[in-house]
Amino acid sequence: MNGENAKDSPIGIFDSGVGGISVLKALEKELPHENFFFYGDQKNAPYGEKTEEEVRALSLSAYRFLKEHGVKATVIACNTATSAAAPFLREKYPEDIIVGMEPAVKPATLFAQKIAEREGECFPHSEEKKILILATESTLKGNRLHHLIDRLKDKGEYILLPAPGIVRLLEEGKGFGEEMQSYLKDLLKPYPKGSVSSIVLGCTHFPFVKKEIEKALGYSIPFFDGAEGTARETAHRLAEKNLLRKTGESKLTLYSSSGDNRLLESFYRLPLSAPL
Repeated sequence: MNGENAKDSPIGIFDSGVGGISVLKALEKELPHENFFFYGDQKNAPYGEKTEEEVRALSLSAYRFLKEHGVKATVIACNTATSAAAPFLREKYPEDIIVGMEPAVKPATLFAQKIAEREGECFPHSEEKKILILATESTLKGNRLHHLIDRLKDKGEYILLPAPGIVRLLEEGKGFGEEMQSYLKDLLKPYPKGSVSSIVLGCTHFPFVKKEIEKALGYSIPFFDGAEGTARETAHRLAEKNLLRKTGESKLTLYSSSGDNRLLESFYRLPLSAPL
């Protein structure tokens, strides 16, 4: 894909549902002149409760759909799909730009180290410097996350906590009510103030419920997610191939596999909390 016309082609983004909208917003901020085509596979959500083979098949279907719509790059805006399908897709389409998600474990670790240095404590043995990683069960079991933690294991202590209910409730349009609060309070009860230094949001759905998480905890805490890093990597990959669109208004297409875009549109209108 070359030439000025190619620069006008959209960046494709896919997720199992509304969560990838959080990545879309980071991409729009990093690349304000680009066109975007967002595919939310709500018909098959959530991916986090499916087998690796099922996620790989669904990801391939989503990827082919985006290619049919002429995208110049594809962002896998789902940690579960990245872990299960990114290597497979890159092998199948070696010439294409395919960018995945990476849980923000490294920046959370650096943040915890800074706290330790400031307070003169011996990291990571302090109970207060543990890092809580919230994600779907598939992401927590995946090799991608464990390889990342293995590289950093001497620098931090990590608690892996599956939170599949967040995705389910968000996809059902119940993200901000009593049912979500009840779920989060039960989930986070073992983590009182001071027990962890930060929370890594290992699912693209989770940034939408930062305030709900803090409300359930009863205290403020730093959050880290991989959306900004993914946006920067996308910009870098496009620049390498001279495909950056540097002028003009951005256009967005939202598409749901369910045939009903209303939930996607609703989440697109929601503001995200300012990143740390």
